[in-house]
Amino acid sequence: MQNRKQFMETLIHGIFLLLGLITVGCVLLITVYLIVSGLPVIRQIGLVPFLFGKKWASTAAEPAYGILPFILTSVYGTAGAILLGVPVGFLTAVYLAKLAPPAVKAVVTEAVSLLAGIPSVVYGLVGMLVLVPGIRALFHIPDGASLLAAIVVLAVMILPSIINVSVTALEAVPREYEDASLALGATPVETYFRVSVPAARSGIAAAVVLGVGRAIGEAMAVMMVSGNAPNMPSLFESVRFLTTAVASEMSYSGGLQRQALFSIALVLFLFIMMINAALNFFLKRSREA
Repeated sequence: MQNRKQFMETLIHGIFLLLGLITVGCVLLITVYLIVSGLPVIRQIGLVPFLFGKKWASTAAEPAYGILPFILTSVYGTAGAILLGVPVGFLTAVYLAKLAPPAVKAVVTEAVSLLAGIPSVVYGLVGMLVLVPGIRALFHIPDGASLLAAIVVLAVMILPSIINVSVTALEAVPREYEDASLALGATPVETYFRVSVPAARSGIAAAVVLGVGRAIGEAMAVMMVSGNAPNMPSLFESVRFLTTAVASEMSYSGGLQRQALFSIALVLFLFIMMINAALNFFLKRSREA
């Protein structure tokens, strides 16, 4: 009997190890493929003209392959979505985890879960039909498809990740921490924000990391509401993200243009890796502190 249990544990350990190696192998395969496909055109165009060029005209008689507008648009769009989405998601998570009545919590939790399951193309469609005309009418601009519309859509799309993970982290805080704070005379709200939230800081930060990843990697929804024009980023003008630059031209690209799109994918991949590495570094330092 003991030998059988040991054999089963060894077998399960081997299966988990194999699955982990497959995951790592997939990441390495994608990395190698992007490097092999993207580096040649960067060497041909030049690193500085490619990364800091302000003009993208891949189908012109004299093509230009500068992706600085795409990089800045992705940075501004992600930062704006985080600035809008994180406070709303964080406060909603605190309310659901600590303050909401059971009936309200059940309804809101189901709504958040439904929000997470909506396809991105539906977000884009609603944005096209409701948000873009609303921005056009509110700010009296010729076209509401803009960076602002993309930021609002991304902020809504990252809410489920932030709320669900933050609620889980807050509910995992030991009840003894809150009881001790209440016994010392703190109000419930003070206890939640000064005791529970700091104790769940790592989980909340992980939720923000997931939100950043969702915002950076989204393509379809932002393509439908941003106008998808290769302009330098401006809040009320049509823009193009790194993800939408690849998605919008890949179907008809060829030759140097196609290789340039792979180079954009490589830049996006490295961009996401750098952000994740930086956030994980700061999380590790905060846990050690």
